[in-house]
Amino acid sequence: MQSAAGGARSQASMGIILMCAGIACLSVSDAIAKALTSSYTPVQILFMRNLIALPFAVLIALKMGGTGALRSYRPTAHLLRGVLWLIAAGLFFTSLKYLEIAEATALVFVAPVFITAISALFLKETVGWRRWLAVLAGFAGVLIIVRPGAGTFQSASLLPIVVAFFYAVLMISARWVDPRESVWTLMLYLVGAGALLSALVVPFVWVAIRPEDMWLFVGIAIFGTAGITLITQAFRFAPSATLAPFEYSALIWATLFGWLVWKEIPDVLTYVGAAFIILSGCYIVFREQRLASENPD
Repeated sequence: MQSAAGGARSQASMGIILMCAGIACLSVSDAIAKALTSSYTPVQILFMRNLIALPFAVLIALKMGGTGALRSYRPTAHLLRGVLWLIAAGLFFTSLKYLEIAEATALVFVAPVFITAISALFLKETVGWRRWLAVLAGFAGVLIIVRPGAGTFQSASLLPIVVAFFYAVLMISARWVDPRESVWTLMLYLVGAGALLSALVVPFVWVAIRPEDMWLFVGIAIFGTAGITLITQAFRFAPSATLAPFEYSALIWATLFGWLVWKEIPDVLTYVGAAFIILSGCYIVFREQRLASENPD
């Protein structure tokens, strides 16, 4: 019994380490994207990111899932998910051009709240009053950060909220994918669909890439792919309820990069709002995990 418990703790610890490492990589990718938005459009950044990342995604899929990971039973579902992902990523990169990176990151954290609301309102899933209160707390956090009607309000603050909505739909859309497909297939086709779809638009917004910026594009592809891979692996070691709080470590990295690179220092209300959003998101995950364990069917 002790050995089994020790093994479970070891697995959970590995999952937490992988999650934290993955979030750190994605935070670096976001910081690079913010640096690039001053010279390039989000579409071009996404195209280069996906184009460079695609060979890595293929190699990772083959290594982790074998040749079967290259096959999709429902390619249309992946194409639709690619559209959702491009919209979300494009809007997020756009928001980084106008907002502090910590503020944009904090607002995107409202995605789990949207997932719960969408599941109840549109998918007719049962959501109890406790989770509805968590949803309201999450939206209260959004209002604290955005402060509509105040002199500090920026319309660009709405972009990360829209990003969170599309990200929530993207997460729910995983149900459209054939259950026989692995997480590595989902990762590969998401990158592939992103490269294909952005390639259709990028000729209209293309700007010649400065040689000194190429390493930034390579960096955003490598860190972005590494982040997604590490987070995917984390969920193989630990349940979502264990890992959820560590996803919010992105706010620490965003604050650090914002301060070091752009001298951005978010105000106190931004962190108060972020606390509301984070606590509501964590409660929703924990509550859903508990209900799932009580009603496994």
